[in-house]
Amino acid sequence: MEHMEGLCVTDCEQCPELVESRSRIVNGVGPDDADLLFLGEAPGAKEDEGGEPFVGRSGSVLDDALREAGLARADVRITNCVRCRPPDNRDPTTEELANCKGYLASEFELVAPELVVTLGKVPSQHLLDRSVAITNEAGSVVDARLGDDSYRVLLSVHPAATLYDRSQREGFFETIARAADLSGLADSSEGQASLGDF
Repeated sequence: MEHMEGLCVTDCEQCPELVESRSRIVNGVGPDDADLLFLGEAPGAKEDEGGEPFVGRSGSVLDDALREAGLARADVRITNCVRCRPPDNRDPTTEELANCKGYLASEFELVAPELVVTLGKVPSQHLLDRSVAITNEAGSVVDARLGDDSYRVLLSVHPAATLYDRSQREGFFETIARAADLSGLADSSEGQASLGDF
């Protein structure tokens, strides 16, 4: 795909409104062979400014949940469905999501994660290609196809939901702990080599 070097999109003009509202393209961060990949919706103001996904308030919630699960942000890959900030933090349109899907498929293919965690309704619907009632479906594991491959996907509420509704916090933290477990990362955090490495 043109405009993509390895895991980084370097230049893309497919979505006129996003080109207008972004100050940069925000690519995914984390190991290029991560077992656990978190998928958000699109960069917000803080992400656009810092050039990294999930660095604002919801990023802090995610970091806390990772820490509690025995993981560091550096252990996991974090990326978004759409790499450019939509104006006024609106949801990305169907067309914008579709325009960016090839980049996402390439990133998934290169990283080949054991588990993908969708953070919120938009990435869940985008990956599963159906409507998702995220508060009811959070915590469930499904298979989803992207590009030529199939991935195990754990649905989660968006970390921002825990900021507006404290009752969501416990469930979110449990989902992240489950993600650490399902991806095989929970074992390695205790300093024991997991059998999968032999």
